[in-house]
Amino acid sequence: MRWKKFFLSLVALPLMVWAAGTPAPEEAHYDVSWSKDMPVTFLSAFTAFFGNYRYTQMEKPEPGDYRSVSELLPWDRSLAGRYSEPADKASKWAAALGVAPLALAGYSYGVGDASGLDAAGFTLMFAQALALQSGINLMVRSMEFWPRPYVYAKDGYGSNRKAGERAEKADAEAYGSFFSGHASAAFTVAVFTGEWFSEMYPQSPFRGVVWAGALSAAALEGVLRIAAGKHYPTDVVVGALVGTGVSLAVIEIHKKRDERFSLWVHPGAAGLTIRI
Repeated sequence: MRWKKFFLSLVALPLMVWAAGTPAPEEAHYDVSWSKDMPVTFLSAFTAFFGNYRYTQMEKPEPGDYRSVSELLPWDRSLAGRYSEPADKASKWAAALGVAPLALAGYSYGVGDASGLDAAGFTLMFAQALALQSGINLMVRSMEFWPRPYVYAKDGYGSNRKAGERAEKADAEAYGSFFSGHASAAFTVAVFTGEWFSEMYPQSPFRGVVWAGALSAAALEGVLRIAAGKHYPTDVVVGALVGTGVSLAVIEIHKKRDERFSLWVHPGAAGLTIRI
């Protein structure tokens, strides 16, 4: 899944360059510029690449060297040894909904409800958020806080034959369950889907429906990851918070606002300016 995010970033690159280098007209919904987006894009790309590097350096621990079930958080312990192949496959198929924000932006542009600059700027923001949350996720997972639930099947937990087979074949990445990258990405998609619709169609009576549908789909992805035995509730909740937080931060940086207030980002610094 991490390589799909890099592919998206590469596809979006021409739009990023155009959006960041074009002066924003009065009607533009997002504030996109070289001075703002070069450091944000660099930070996102660096985080993603460093996270992938850390991820590839993970090592499979020796038996007994990873956290025992009794050391898991109390509300996570009952999932030790769990694995469901149907839920695992369903969660992977659900990831296809990740194109929803770009599909919606493309539709708005196609029917004339949004300018090309807005669509390009939104693509840039979405790519930045995806890369940033992915990098954070992979860096944290590489610390191997605890294994995926199904790994404990080889320690006698659970009674699922598939879980045992999966556990025996587990590689290094299976020992870094915290936190869920699927949940983080799903909530990034949900926030950007709701944001675009609300920004482009502020008078629409369906704004609440779109937000509810997007967030429900993201929550379902998290539930499927738990049901699959790939993550614990803690992994999914933290993933949802990270994806939502990163998305809201990227959107807020690009929001057009009253000139008396401005949120700025530069290499090594960020802040809020208030003009009285």
